Amino acid sequence: MVNRMVTVEFHFDFGSPNAYLSHLVISEIEKRTSVKFEYVPVLLGGVFKLTNNRSPAETLRGVRNKPEYERLETQRFIRRHGITGFQSNPYFPVNTLMIMRGAIAARRLGIFRSYIDEIYRNMWAEPKKMDDPTVFRIVLTDAGFDAESILRLIETREIKDELLHNTEKSVEHGTFGSPTFYVGNEIFFGKDRLRDVEEEITRIQAQP
Repeated sequence: MVNRMVTVEFHFDFGSPNAYLSHLVISEIEKRTSVKFEYVPVLLGGVFKLTNNRSPAETLRGVRNKPEYERLETQRFIRRHGITGFQSNPYFPVNTLMIMRGAIAARRLGIFRSYIDEIYRNMWAEPKKMDDPTVFRIVLTDAGFDAESILRLIETREIKDELLHNTEKSVEHGTFGSPTFYVGNEIFFGKDRLRDVEEEITRIQAQP
């Protein structure tokens, strides 16, 4: 029996450490299920504005015990998946507008997935101040990308509008934060829902 086709989307912003940790695990799920995740760049600040949501850094401020528990769950996730390349970014929170527009530009230039790997690495494995244009240019150049082409594209109206459209469409679909996953029309939020994402994929694949 041939597996049913499954569409899976990963709506992400480089500024979310949980989206980065999800990114490191997605390849495992892709191998097990033979389903390729579609990465959808969105601007998390825009998502928060459109949904009247706030970042955990704000909502957990002054709350007793919950931030400690969240850190515990993160460490459990890291151990479960054998993740070694993760550090807190000392410049957090980082304004991700430039690097998210860069993701749109990278897709146009045919370097989308390699760009994602490099930006995530420089955000959360070897943390840098990625909202600094000089730092961004150096990262692009060191990765072997055409920095000038990317920097020129991110200033165009077309690239800016596409990121805005992605963000608005994502919110209309149900997104309120990052990481958000869609398996077909089913929404799953957070890195700890990746097990549910995989279960939904295999459930659909098993249907006659």
